Amino acid sequence: MKKFNEWNEVKKQLDCKEKYITPKEREVYWASIGENIGFEQNGKGDIFSRPVLIVKRFSKNIFFGVPLSTQPKEGSFFYGFELNGEKSTALVVQGRLFDTRRLENRIGMISKEDFENIKLRIKDLLDV
Repeated sequence: MKKFNEWNEVKKQLDCKEKYITPKEREVYWASIGENIGFEQNGKGDIFSRPVLIVKRFSKNIFFGVPLSTQPKEGSFFYGFELNGEKSTALVVQGRLFDTRRLENRIGMISKEDFENIKLRIKDLLDV
């Protein structure tokens, strides 16, 4: 059973958050991404969070991010790499805009090489 009501309460708290984190490209943060519908990636735990890679900052409030998973995935929509000695998969197909109020704690930073490869996957996916 989906926890939409619980997520709505967390979302209300996030919307009132006054402290903004200023992320940098290549950094990975825990982010409250919510309880979503269908095949959209969900967060987990009390604040519906999961790791998100900062791909591009557009302002102090908005960035394009890619959710991460510890589950290996194959195909052009995904990219496997290591973060802090642990295997991780960038869910490139799930990339989207996020508000910085969703960010919680910094996990680390990915390598320049992996970051460039993920950006190439995004460009290929969008065919731009």
